[in-house]
Amino acid sequence: MSEEPSSSHSSNDEPTRNRSWLERLFSNFASEPKSRAELLDIIKGAANNKVVDQEALSIIEGALDVAKLQVREIMIPRSQMVVIKEEETPADFLPKVIESGHSRFPVIGESSDDVKGVLLAKDLLPLVLDGQESFSWKSVLRTANIIPESKRLNVLLKEFRENRYHMALVIDEYGGISGLVTIEDILEEIVGEIEDETDEENEDFIRQVSETDYILKALTPIDEFNTFFNAKLSDDEFDTIGGIITQAFGHMPSRNETVNLNEFTFRVLYSDNRKVHLLRATRSTKTNADS
Repeated sequence: MSEEPSSSHSSNDEPTRNRSWLERLFSNFASEPKSRAELLDIIKGAANNKVVDQEALSIIEGALDVAKLQVREIMIPRSQMVVIKEEETPADFLPKVIESGHSRFPVIGESSDDVKGVLLAKDLLPLVLDGQESFSWKSVLRTANIIPESKRLNVLLKEFRENRYHMALVIDEYGGISGLVTIEDILEEIVGEIEDETDEENEDFIRQVSETDYILKALTPIDEFNTFFNAKLSDDEFDTIGGIITQAFGHMPSRNETVNLNEFTFRVLYSDNRKVHLLRATRSTKTNADS
């Protein structure tokens, strides 16, 4: 008889052990969080108490941030889009497809706003067997998904999943193409930068995304940053942008924290509890005009 309570106790504990970490996290609080800030405080407290790890915390923060962001904030601008013209033959556009390494390409007509559809690189494989003479736009062109710049990222991510497409073309308020966005762009906002086997190890540290905005790796050497922008950031104490930015914050910054340094505003795109990984730099147009 003395063993029965022990067996019962073990059985009662089993559901508790099997509960997800999220259920266990919120079971410790008498009331539900009433704001995003309260929710983050709870989750950060859980991370400090080792209930969740820092990587999970970063992903949760990213998922919450996505609900606030619009497509215009992360899209690839029109100037950096790799497009194929409908008038081009496979001999014309295949080198472009191979060089870019992309899997999807907008196909345009006489103007860049005249979108005919989307070409998937995998649909070009029959050219290897059948030759270019058999190529027909009608057989490979897929419908282009058009969305406004103002669409929320969480809504777009749901559409990507439900409709099983991976890229959308973005239009401005006048109906012109202003850029494109992929499902990978949204996922990178949640989990951080995603690199695959086609990404080069010596990829540029700095990438321009608009007239005044740039994405840069925190490992960007300060001298390379100064050369690129004709800037004068000091490299006396630090070798990289990540180091000088962390010093400017005075603490280890979290995602979306911003700091001003000279004529630049830096926003943290991805960081963990050890270091900053990715930044968005916005250069003051007033400074540019004054200079």
